[in-house]
Amino acid sequence: MKLLTLFTAIIFYSSLCFAQTDTTTVINTDSTAPKATLTLATVYANNASYYGQKSAENTPYAALAATYRFKSGFYFSGLAYKLLNDKTSSVSASSLGAGVNFKPAQKLSADLSYSHSFYPAYSPLLQAGNADNASIALTYESWLNISLAGDYAFGKTSDEFVTGGISKSINLFSIGKKDIVTINPSADIVAGSQHFYKTYLTEQKLRDSVLGILLSPITGTPSQGPAKTTTTTTFNLLSYNFKLPLAYNRAHYVLEAAYQLSVLSNYAQTDPGKANSFITLSFYYQF
Repeated sequence: MKLLTLFTAIIFYSSLCFAQTDTTTVINTDSTAPKATLTLATVYANNASYYGQKSAENTPYAALAATYRFKSGFYFSGLAYKLLNDKTSSVSASSLGAGVNFKPAQKLSADLSYSHSFYPAYSPLLQAGNADNASIALTYESWLNISLAGDYAFGKTSDEFVTGGISKSINLFSIGKKDIVTINPSADIVAGSQHFYKTYLTEQKLRDSVLGILLSPITGTPSQGPAKTTTTTTFNLLSYNFKLPLAYNRAHYVLEAAYQLSVLSNYAQTDPGKANSFITLSFYYQF
């Protein structure tokens, strides 16, 4: 009985992370003959991660995703997100993407992709200023998987990111004859520019201003924007990320719970030197 194996491309950063297509989990079968597949996914996360960084506001979300992969390796994907503390709309963000996965060598896999995300006005997400994302990722598959990826995010501004990481898939045990429980610990380092943070601060000030206009008749006090912040946009080290996903695998579906610890560098504009924790619960089904 073929079992699904789940892995996350290093540029997509484990959980579904909007412009980080952070964001796309790939499910393959162990069949040697390629075939077309449709994968559906649902994800819950306690906070949205952008290369280990998070917004000043809490952004827990639920997401729905679909990916159709052709035999050739080309694929199309669609994503929709709902911020659970956002009462203004039914969809807080969405994304459409396309890409191709291929093997230039026996143990080397490559992935090229592009995605465009749709954000409402005054989105609280860090990445909302860069709606477009082009990515390339290389993974050397051995007893220890080694990955190197690059992202170019652009829109209202533009940023470049480079991620290098390692991961190891470990089979733990089986509950029955047709399942397996796996763990896939990984670690990566992210470097990049941070023009997106200037856009985030501007949008945050506008959000606070709009909220203040709405609340001032009630409270009788004027609103105050965020404190003035000096941003650094040069290319620097951003974060160290450690992830521990535990997955229950069967022939057509995977249940996964994952914990991610992100330690921000002193160059990160969002809480430099601090650590962020992210928890995700995911369900994947493949036809």
